Amino acid sequence: MVIAAEVNESMQKSSLIRKMFEEGAMLKNKFGADNVYDFSIGNPNLTPPPQFYEALSDTTAACLRIKNHSYMPQPGNPQTRQAVADFVSQEHGLAVTAEDIFMSAGAAGALNTIFKALLDPGDEVLSPAPCFVEYGFYADNYGGTFRTVPTLDDFTLDLAAMERGITQQTKIVIINSPNNPTGQIYSRESLEALGQLLTAKETEYGHPIYLISDEPYRKIVYTKDPPPSVLPIHARSIVVTSHSKDLSIPGERIGYAVLNPQMPSKQDVFNAMCLTARILGHVNAPAFMQQVVAKVQGVTVDVDLYRRKRDLLCEGLASAGYKFNVPPGAFYLFPKSPIPDDLAFTDILKAQRILVVPGSGFMGPGFFRISYCVEDQTIINALPGFKKALEKIK
Repeated sequence: MVIAAEVNESMQKSSLIRKMFEEGAMLKNKFGADNVYDFSIGNPNLTPPPQFYEALSDTTAACLRIKNHSYMPQPGNPQTRQAVADFVSQEHGLAVTAEDIFMSAGAAGALNTIFKALLDPGDEVLSPAPCFVEYGFYADNYGGTFRTVPTLDDFTLDLAAMERGITQQTKIVIINSPNNPTGQIYSRESLEALGQLLTAKETEYGHPIYLISDEPYRKIVYTKDPPPSVLPIHARSIVVTSHSKDLSIPGERIGYAVLNPQMPSKQDVFNAMCLTARILGHVNAPAFMQQVVAKVQGVTVDVDLYRRKRDLLCEGLASAGYKFNVPPGAFYLFPKSPIPDDLAFTDILKAQRILVVPGSGFMGPGFFRISYCVEDQTIINALPGFKKALEKIK
């Protein structure tokens, strides 16, 4: 075989998100982009906020005066790490220093760096499902085993299922709130209960269990209060995030990890991440973009524009007869498929030139994901097709 057998197997079961995206490109070539309603990929359609462009301009001007494209320490530019630490301390309500911040090539880069640092072959990574399917690939990269446990009917944490799911082999529990694909936000009470559970399981099994919170949608919320932080609820917690969504710059691949300052043996974990970032070839986050985002900590896109899209979509689908939970965060809707086979129903939608992702692609069969970070007119024009698709199965 030309390529590695394991890679070939992964390609065969690769992301349904990417598959739908590619099919969308073919449909657009055939029918024209305006006649295809593509809700398949979470690619933010809002422009970055003005402050980002100001920071971009200021940083470019500074580059003409001083040399700031040099090699740097693996964890990142010291000034950037300090700026991030100052903001994180305020955002999460826990004193964080620059020594707790690791700048990364996006959230995916941070997760791979952490998994490589923590996982031994046979260790388990546990996640509530539905979830981002690539967590499984990341765990497999380093000999880990990825397992999921179900959530409750509204996609909130099922603590009983989590307790049953944690085993002697569990090394990492990873959560994603606001969640992709459901948009759900986990409550403070459930997270505190999860923290207590992990502490108890650490004592029972005699080894550390790390809680990783993947938070690229943290600032895309429609509730009065921000999502609760995991940092105060479990000593071995790590927050991973990216500026892809809050600044609408996914192509820049810039993010960071925050290690709980109270983590036992924190310096060992941090030093291991410095090594694994280099081993994996990430080395460090892009130098120029680190300097830019240091100037815009706390800045975000206009979330009310996403709220309007959510409400427009929810009102239209509810009127047509779809069943779903209104998401309090992110820019995804996860309706129940009107037939048990979610892949078959997404094909029915595709016949209406509507592209969504089957819930099976997120380990959530029986549902489908709509990414509504699109133009309002795309939502409006797609609603008759959603209604026709539902009528075809009645």
